Amino acid sequence: MARQHWKGGNMLYPVPAVMVSCGREGEDPNIITVAWAGTVCTNPPMLSISVRPERYSYDIIKETKEFVVNLTTKELTFATDYCGVRSGRQVNKFKEMNLTPMKSQHIKAPAIAESPVNIECQVVDIQELGSHHMFIAKVLGVTVEDEYMDEKGKFNLNEIGLVAYSHGEYFLLGEKLGKFGYSVQKKKNPEKTSKKSDKKQKNNTEKRKSNRATKKQTKGRKVGTSRKEK
Repeated sequence: MARQHWKGGNMLYPVPAVMVSCGREGEDPNIITVAWAGTVCTNPPMLSISVRPERYSYDIIKETKEFVVNLTTKELTFATDYCGVRSGRQVNKFKEMNLTPMKSQHIKAPAIAESPVNIECQVVDIQELGSHHMFIAKVLGVTVEDEYMDEKGKFNLNEIGLVAYSHGEYFLLGEKLGKFGYSVQKKKNPEKTSKKSDKKQKNNTEKRKSNRATKKQTKGRKVGTSRKEK
């Protein structure tokens, strides 16, 4: 099979498309969309985000040494893209996208209430790599929506409908192919396992639909779209 050989470049895809919220005292909070983000350590829990120094959020994060990583969903895709192409120097992204600043538990920077997962971070190091500077941070706390907790207290992260970024485009995470360690796991009865999984997924889906219906009744505005579209 024929192949082409290119010079070195960024081709590690897909990657998470996250909205990073930050803020300085006395100023409106801001949101920057980041794709160069990832886990760097399990214990202590740490992650990194890479930001261009010319971005408005860069100085805010560098000065305050804190930020919140907010995971994104299908419903937040429009806002995710907008917050990556508009500057906080000109617009208030929270207001423009009908997003709600939410008080964090461990830091002053606000989270985004419409995001199902908010990861509060404290910067411990800054690596000046080139076009981007990498903020390495400790994870101080994580906030999740009750909607995605099942009756056994398990957080069903993969049922949220997370969004990934690949080569300039956004994608919804799709079909489950396996789980960690499944390649060496003893085989189970596939029919029994499938029925159990289908029943669990149905119950969780019905629970989420009920929760969303309740939210729509109590919240009249449309989230994650431009104010002009209201």
